[in-house]
Amino acid sequence: MRQDYQEAVMAAVELIAPGKVLAYGDIAELLGTGGPRQVGAVMARSGGAVPWWRVIRASGEPPACHGRTAWEHYAAENTPVRGTPADDGTGYRVRIAEARWQPSAADWIVLDGLRRGLGSAEADSEAAEQAPGGAPAGCGDAVGRSAAGPDRAMSVRHGEVEA
Repeated sequence: MRQDYQEAVMAAVELIAPGKVLAYGDIAELLGTGGPRQVGAVMARSGGAVPWWRVIRASGEPPACHGRTAWEHYAAENTPVRGTPADDGTGYRVRIAEARWQPSAADWIVLDGLRRGLGSAEADSEAAEQAPGGAPAGCGDAVGRSAAGPDRAMSVRHGEVEA
């Protein structure tokens, strides 16, 4: 996995306010590249350096195998949850519709910079992989960019942008 992508994921996670959460796919959407699995891989490798409990599954479940520790953070930050944890840390979910973080105007500026940085790294990578016929190798894998900006918010259901 590219170092710049890992750094961008970590920087995005650091922006999430206490008591708020995003799903793995939300982070990918904000960065304009990757997906839930790629974000999960970064969090599994390096997430201990950031508030990892603020990145959850789209269902509201806490990060796998960390439910008990995450619960302590959610309680301390007054994150809205339903249920209570069982001995193994399962049995509850974050009420993601209420807890989903919405970037401020200042946060969007940071996120836009992260997206631009990843976009120029992708452009450099694609140029290096240019096929002889002129089309980039793997061009069916192109990822569309989000039109989200400072005066737009992610929808609660799908991480889409709404005005």
